[in-house]
Amino acid sequence: MSTVEPLYSLMIKRPDKYSKSELIFVEASFLLSICKQLKEMFRKQYHEYFRLLKFTTKMEDAMLDADVICFMIKDILSTDEYNLQGIAYYINVHEDIIYEIIIGKNNNPSSILLQRIIDLHRSVRPDLYSEIIKKIALDYLAVA
Repeated sequence: MSTVEPLYSLMIKRPDKYSKSELIFVEASFLLSICKQLKEMFRKQYHEYFRLLKFTTKMEDAMLDADVICFMIKDILSTDEYNLQGIAYYINVHEDIIYEIIIGKNNNPSSILLQRIIDLHRSVRPDLYSEIIKKIALDYLAVA
């Protein structure tokens, strides 16, 4: 398993200029923002499915909250860069844990597992994350 690269490294080039508590806050903010952007991407991707099931926005939100990690794993698998065993090895968990997430038996994995899956997803879909970071940066600039 490789070391998980902090998400703030996508935007902050000189982390030594910030305190440890500031970096933790920025990391948490990026994690939330990235998850929000991924959920919106998956909402668009599963739009037809939601429409067929006549989901309300609230129902869509609940499903996306529960399944965003599952969708990321399926997206990683769709690239054919990793199989189930490779994902498990990369994030340093037993293969059964990944399988349980995919089948919906475990839809509340730990935050470190989420971070590791995002790190792997980021490595196989760098263009997607480049777009996500641009959106996040624009959001932050709009607020400032």
